[in-house]
Amino acid sequence: MKITWLGHSSFRIEIGGQVLLIDPWLNGNPMLPEDAHDAALKDATHILLTHAHFDHATDVLDLAKQLNIPMVGQFDLMSHWEATEQIEVVGFNKGGTVDLDGVGVTMVHATHSTSFGTDTGPHVPGSECGFMIAGEGHMIYVSGDTDVMADMKVFHDLHKPDIGILCAGGHFTMDMRRAGYAAKTFFNFKTVIPCHYKTFPLLEQSADALAAALPGVDVIEPEVMTPIEI
Repeated sequence: MKITWLGHSSFRIEIGGQVLLIDPWLNGNPMLPEDAHDAALKDATHILLTHAHFDHATDVLDLAKQLNIPMVGQFDLMSHWEATEQIEVVGFNKGGTVDLDGVGVTMVHATHSTSFGTDTGPHVPGSECGFMIAGEGHMIYVSGDTDVMADMKVFHDLHKPDIGILCAGGHFTMDMRRAGYAAKTFFNFKTVIPCHYKTFPLLEQSADALAAALPGVDVIEPEVMTPIEI
């Protein structure tokens, strides 16, 4: 398995013979050089979308069409885009599990917000979510944008993820201290990878507080376009 950070909350996960793009934000992402776009997208098989904010969803429609691959996300928005944008989708909802050609993906709750701009103001398409991704003997928890939730205990009890990809930049999501609390209180991760940080000055720039909160856990500060092999 390879997990590659594309900057901010965007990831490329190579797992079970599939290549999943998680919230792929390319154009305008200050952390991802333009000359890395092709490598980030190479052989992608699916796009997973946690919510519709610009820093997660700006590129997803163009990428679904360009790469001719399905977009995976909440039923309401996926169904709308399937009808209006003529893209292939896998629409489901929280608590549901789908099989992406041998990789299992369960949608789980997150607590945040979701919208995109229109000429008449913000449009709210469904709600925010996270994912549990199962393959190659591992379970990855992709938190999406969220704060700490008591729901996380349920996620652990049902799925027992060993890898956590956790938003931790603060201001818009939980920060490093809160992400550390969530991981320590509700989960038993072997590996934690922070995201949604460093991108802008108002976000946290270091994962030191997260690592300090999780002795015995491999807290990996990812480098953009450098695969983490697990």
